[in-house]
Amino acid sequence: KQYFKPFMVNDIVIKPTWEEVPDGMEGKMVVNIDPGTAFGTGSHETTQLVIKQMDKYIKEGDKLLDVGTGSGILSVIGLMLGASHVLGTDLDPNAIIATAENMEANIISSELYEVIEGNIIDDKKIQDYAGYECYDVVTANILADIIIPLLSEIAVHMKVGGVIITSGIIDMKEQAVKDAFAANDSFEILEVTYQGEWVSITAKRVK
Repeated sequence: KQYFKPFMVNDIVIKPTWEEVPDGMEGKMVVNIDPGTAFGTGSHETTQLVIKQMDKYIKEGDKLLDVGTGSGILSVIGLMLGASHVLGTDLDPNAIIATAENMEANIISSELYEVIEGNIIDDKKIQDYAGYECYDVVTANILADIIIPLLSEIAVHMKVGGVIITSGIIDMKEQAVKDAFAANDSFEILEVTYQGEWVSITAKRVK
């Protein structure tokens, strides 16, 4: 609580639930976050990279899949930006609790989101539950070593033309992730963005 203070990403104010909106930030989109027991306040460069890309790519009515949802911050922001529904997956059961609390803090209906515990990379039950050919946007703010195997699975869950926003990639792993995208003819890289020593790669499903 001592170190988590309100800040802005683009025109989005992200603030802890226990702080007021600071002077000069009124009238903006305000996201209330209590990190609780799950990772993710939004202050880390990797999360900010994803938020900037979500702000650019999410359209009204989009269906969002948030892989490694953590505190649920990206799921919350996705819905605020106009997504109609979000499914989050995480290996940590605390993510389910934290996401529900953060949705409630932002007065978001439980009908608009769901979080399930499991690994979409290799768990057929999770894959089937998520569904196929149905997501407009996928966010994966995890680690390069998880993104690389994820790419061989995730395309089938996306609509053709859908966008995947990856982050959590340390700069020394940038080429390895680019190579994984290049080896998968389902994807075409749209953008590579940087903040500090971190990299975000946004790609489109082309087939």
